[in-house]
Amino acid sequence: MNRKRVGIVIFDDVEVLDFCGPYEVFSVTRINSEKRREEPSPFEVILVAEQDQPIVTTGGMRVLPDTTYATCPPLDILLVPGGWGTRKEMHNPALLHFVNAQAAQVETLTSVCTGALVLGNAGLLDGLRATTHWRSLDWMQELFPNVTVDSVSQVVEQGYVLTSAGISAGIDMAFMVVKKYWGEDVARATARHMEYPYPESTVRRVPLAAKE
Repeated sequence: MNRKRVGIVIFDDVEVLDFCGPYEVFSVTRINSEKRREEPSPFEVILVAEQDQPIVTTGGMRVLPDTTYATCPPLDILLVPGGWGTRKEMHNPALLHFVNAQAAQVETLTSVCTGALVLGNAGLLDGLRATTHWRSLDWMQELFPNVTVDSVSQVVEQGYVLTSAGISAGIDMAFMVVKKYWGEDVARATARHMEYPYPESTVRRVPLAAKE
């Protein structure tokens, strides 16, 4: 099995489900669901942070990274989550340098929620269609006039770049990545194992008309 290495960036005030949701999807994926206990996931998932020390998420969870920007091994897939911490991290030169360097090498570049703002500030969304949390759509369009901000889709795929709406949308995005690499049957079996509804479309589950 040619396992794919997924690097998930974490930082202080990252939204928990933004990274834990996709982490769960990738870690429980199996090519043969009948051998769930005998075979590993076809994805190797690692958490990447700027420093080799615990980060504190939104809500106070403390998380240990597996590696740092400087020591990160080669990745096939990079995921940038969102959360309140992106307000600071989208201007962090170390993170922007890491993301740009990885974007030039990975097969798939993804974001969840306001992680798209990091990709936008790195110049990686110019000329593309992209989305983010519904509360940040207008802000995203103001910040990045060369990006076509999609307010309708839960997940937007543009070439090798996938952006997703807020928080739980990262799970839907991760299923799309599973499908891309291992096929729809494997993606559906993964959703079934998680007792999560497989996303039958990319339409946003929470339409803007319902926003507060």
